[in-house]
Amino acid sequence: MPIATPEVYAEMIDRAKAGSFAYPAINVTSSQTINAAIRGFAEAESDGIIQISTGGAEYISGPTIKDRVRGAAAFSAFAYEVAQSYDVQIALHTDHAPLDAVEQWVKPLLALSTERVKNGQAPLFNSHMWDGSAVPLDQNLKVAEELLALSADAHTILEIEVGVVGGEEDGVAHEINDKLYTTVEDGLATAEALGLGERGRYIVALTFGNVHGVYKPGNVKLRPEILRDIQQSVGERYGKDKPFDLVFHGGSGSTAEEIGSAVDYGVIKMNIDTDTQYAFTRPVVSHMFTNYDGVLKVDGEVGNKKAYDPRAWGKLAEAGLAERVVEATQQLRSAGQKIR
Repeated sequence: MPIATPEVYAEMIDRAKAGSFAYPAINVTSSQTINAAIRGFAEAESDGIIQISTGGAEYISGPTIKDRVRGAAAFSAFAYEVAQSYDVQIALHTDHAPLDAVEQWVKPLLALSTERVKNGQAPLFNSHMWDGSAVPLDQNLKVAEELLALSADAHTILEIEVGVVGGEEDGVAHEINDKLYTTVEDGLATAEALGLGERGRYIVALTFGNVHGVYKPGNVKLRPEILRDIQQSVGERYGKDKPFDLVFHGGSGSTAEEIGSAVDYGVIKMNIDTDTQYAFTRPVVSHMFTNYDGVLKVDGEVGNKKAYDPRAWGKLAEAGLAERVVEATQQLRSAGQKIR
């Protein structure tokens, strides 16, 4: 199947919400990680989301070039081509974009998609994230209003963050403190500023103790009940059940119970980056240690071309990432839920 159309992406979100499951959103940085992520979704019979950050887009454009717009466009073009070999729906997303990246990255990509749509083509991406966690809420929502209108023209969905995710990802860093918890008042302000779909569709990362990075279970104090309370309060005011389509950031180290509760409260997308990075790298490390005298020309020897051929260890890396994607779909209940 090709990359999901805007209509199919909307259907994916609706199905997840109605069926109490969520899609893993896998951060990728290369053709190998793109292939591995899509393979994992296909093996799990799950539709899914692959996404790229500002740093990932710069990397894929060429580490010495660092053109995030060109890198993102290249990511989209490659994904559109290879996804046709699989029988699951894949949506494309751009991850955390702070204020400077909105002007230098998200808006140019939206402009490219709007032009494509005018020419009868599909947009480059299905959705884009605006990360307003570093600015006051009123400014966050003002930028979101502007982007929501631009997203509607581009036939894309907007993702916003209301609250603060702790830790650091691609230069966006926050302390771990009480600001990690979105309030009911924040949720009400969001609905008032952006509506609940009538002005354009958006998904929202409400924070409930989320932290980016590597943490063992129990080290991060998640409170999924915050999502329940915000959904209930906003829903009561507007007469809608679970009015927000929610996103779960910073999930490394979360327990199965915490993940399940978040999905039950309306999470339809969960970002996964740290765990899949490790799953991709770990088999490479094993290969290098096991084939030490093959990948290196030790003591004047010639090594073993079959051992240092990038395809030898690259296949192992892709298999490791794909396996972790399958595990994520099982945790989030999207396995076996692909659109038939």
